[in-house]
Amino acid sequence: MNRLTLITGACGGIGHSLCQYFIEQGDRVIALDRDAPALASLQAELGAACLTATADLTDADAVQQALAPLLQAHGPVQVLIANAGAAAATTLQHTTPALWQQDIALNLNGTYHSVEAVRPGMMQQGKGAIVLIGSVNGMAALGHPAYSAAKAGLISYTRALALEYGRHGIRANIVCPGTVKTPAWQARVDKNPQVFEHLKKWYPLGDFATPLDIAKAAWFLASDDARMISGVSLPVDGGLMAGNRVMAEELTLEAF
Repeated sequence: MNRLTLITGACGGIGHSLCQYFIEQGDRVIALDRDAPALASLQAELGAACLTATADLTDADAVQQALAPLLQAHGPVQVLIANAGAAAATTLQHTTPALWQQDIALNLNGTYHSVEAVRPGMMQQGKGAIVLIGSVNGMAALGHPAYSAAKAGLISYTRALALEYGRHGIRANIVCPGTVKTPAWQARVDKNPQVFEHLKKWYPLGDFATPLDIAKAAWFLASDDARMISGVSLPVDGGLMAGNRVMAEELTLEAF
């Protein structure tokens, strides 16, 4: 499609897949991450269609400064995939004020900074597609409370973007993955090598999304095929948010 697409958190498991898939579909991608060496490796892998910008999303000025020369050289961004995110505090009991601020600063504020960096250009063009990468944690209490609060905030923020900027031709939607096998899970796998097998019972499809599944969902929402879809929260979660299969079996005394 030859659009200019900004993807944040580009060097993570989902971010890498997003960059690769959008480039394969014909977009030029600005891959933004705070890890400069990883960005260099990503660019070497994906080639000339992959531009890079190094910035910490918690610093609004740094984001603007990192993107400014690229926007000047290549024009405004047509698509934003706000993917960057991470979880620090696992439970309320283990959440300190510093960890709370850390999770909110990256997952919620960092997304806002990303949007603000490209929104004026989208408004000037009279069109744009914004896809936030949220989490099912923003839809139900599943641990990591500060991260979850931030992701819940993103759902409300998505609706506000759709409501206020729709008249400027800007659509905003949010993809909410469930469990996705990425390197971010390694610490939990080290603690319990069977963690994925134990989790499968909660997923009606009995499987987990891959990073490519998330990339394909984001691509659809950013495409013209979704031109009338805005303000939507789309779980990509193997049916997890449809209901509690384990509890349903215990309630009905029937195997599903």
